[in-house]
Amino acid sequence: MTTVETPVETPGTPAGGVSPRRGPQTVRLGIGQLRIDVDDPAGTWHAVEQTAARAAAEGVELLVLPELAACGYVFADHAEALARSEDLDGPTVAAYRELSRRHGLVLAAGFAERGEAGRVHNSALLVEDGELRAVYRKAHLWDAEKLYFTPGSAPAPVVDTRVGRLGLMICYDLEFPEFVRDVALRGAEVLLAPSNWPTEHSPGPGLVAETIKSQANAACNRIWMVVADRTGVERGQHWVGGSMVCDPLGAIVTEPVLGREGWLVADLDLARARDKTVTSRNHAFGDRRPELYGGILSP
Repeated sequence: MTTVETPVETPGTPAGGVSPRRGPQTVRLGIGQLRIDVDDPAGTWHAVEQTAARAAAEGVELLVLPELAACGYVFADHAEALARSEDLDGPTVAAYRELSRRHGLVLAAGFAERGEAGRVHNSALLVEDGELRAVYRKAHLWDAEKLYFTPGSAPAPVVDTRVGRLGLMICYDLEFPEFVRDVALRGAEVLLAPSNWPTEHSPGPGLVAETIKSQANAACNRIWMVVADRTGVERGQHWVGGSMVCDPLGAIVTEPVLGREGWLVADLDLARARDKTVTSRNHAFGDRRPELYGGILSP
């Protein structure tokens, strides 16, 4: 199945990035921090199914799962990544859609997407009540991903759903402030980021660099930031297990579950992400000076 990477957006969003949508004020979000294993796809998928069932049982409306949650991450080579990849009409996307339909969920999760001419994309999908709303191909590839995947060539999507206006990107994309700002300016109230954060180095005792960057992104753009990380050891690679929710001021509102399987729930007040007021005289977007920022677009 051939897909065209086109961001899914609601027409008429003002240039200032404030959506005209006035949907639910509070949305219950769930994050499944799973132990994913490329060598145990059946066990991995069982964990996905259990997490979706738990979400429904606890009244969760929006569920986010990690990057490449359906297939694992540490591939031996491009050939293995290709063998694990699937078309959009394949069984994995169908299974995600069925979980969303059965449990009444808006669901974001990762999978390996088979592209044209033997290409493989590190992709994430957004499904609403069984309907595939968006597919995003990771634009910024981390380390060995460049050996297996072809980067996406479209901006991150922003989608109006019954649980809010959602942006979708993947892991390393968050380290490019321009990419996140673009989504925020297009009116995203919540940014969903399925992730696989490898344990490598820390900026200091008890600190995780990726966490700090996510908090900054949330605060600078006055949006909810949702990271669904994974845990465990996969072919010798350890993972941070840093799933979290940041509020529009950058505060982490979920308990840390570093280094272990976990289940996080948070109630998101979407009105907070629609209000870009910083002080009585300052506005997060209104105070921008785009005419001074042209240099960041230079190669």
